[in-house]
Amino acid sequence: MTIDDIEALFEQPFNDLLHRAHLAHRAHFDPNKVQLSTLLSIKTGGCPEDCGYCPQSVHHGSAGETLLDLEEVVAAARTARESGATRFCMGAAWRGPKTRDLEPVLKMVAAVHALGLETCATLGLLRDGQAEQLAAAGLDYYNHNLDTSPEFYGSIISTRRYEDRLDTLARVRAAGLKVCCGGIVGMGEGRRDRAGLIAVLSALDPQPESVPINMLVRVPGTPLADGPSLEPLEFVRTIAVARIALPKSVVRLSAGREGMDDALQALCFFAGANSIFYGDKLLTTANPDARRDQRLLEQLGMTPAPHEDMTAP
Repeated sequence: MTIDDIEALFEQPFNDLLHRAHLAHRAHFDPNKVQLSTLLSIKTGGCPEDCGYCPQSVHHGSAGETLLDLEEVVAAARTARESGATRFCMGAAWRGPKTRDLEPVLKMVAAVHALGLETCATLGLLRDGQAEQLAAAGLDYYNHNLDTSPEFYGSIISTRRYEDRLDTLARVRAAGLKVCCGGIVGMGEGRRDRAGLIAVLSALDPQPESVPINMLVRVPGTPLADGPSLEPLEFVRTIAVARIALPKSVVRLSAGREGMDDALQALCFFAGANSIFYGDKLLTTANPDARRDQRLLEQLGMTPAPHEDMTAP
């Protein structure tokens, strides 16, 4: 789909857009199943990148912490599994891992994989050979978001090129890993930028198996802390358009849920979202209490399920 095609989807009447998105969702997924994923920051802060949304950047006053011990990561993964999560993602605030950084992460990946969880990592830019090492350790997915459209990207980040991100995604694919790639909305971009992001994602061949859509969390001290918020129904439109353009991808309702009421999240599920981050914290920002999520899913008649059990009946 071209950017004009995708922008035209955004312009449809709300009910027509949601109807089309829900039909696309039902064609490929059970609409009453959702995957629960848990995200753990294994190395927080001190990142040299200047991403305007990120509280982990040294440009915004963040000091780096040390990498978590293997035992801490395994304990967190075990707790996530016992709480119902079937996917465990490990994130590190690096521009990209050096060899000495990657070695302990490979042990973490192998240990989490051994617990029977779907594994994901987000470590920044990858060099030649690193994706293959992660795959050999048992990694299922590599997350590397494009964040926004190519045209708006320079307004948010100056230390990393859009092409750098695409190069990492190519390395991930070449290593046989599945791709987790999405973006952030509410950063001051226009609707055409949201369409542009989805156009780039939909043009990837193959399309990403996993597409996180994040609502910007405005963190004090970051350049985007005081910008205008995105209208909630525009966020729902973004989920719906992503579902239509990426019909077989798991669309992940990611950061920003702490500020969403149950009705807004229900609309997002109807529009095609079928995964949430589950647990009280994301990398550094708050996430809804697990009991709140359990109540919401129960009210909606939705059942947690692993990825392989989510396809349409």
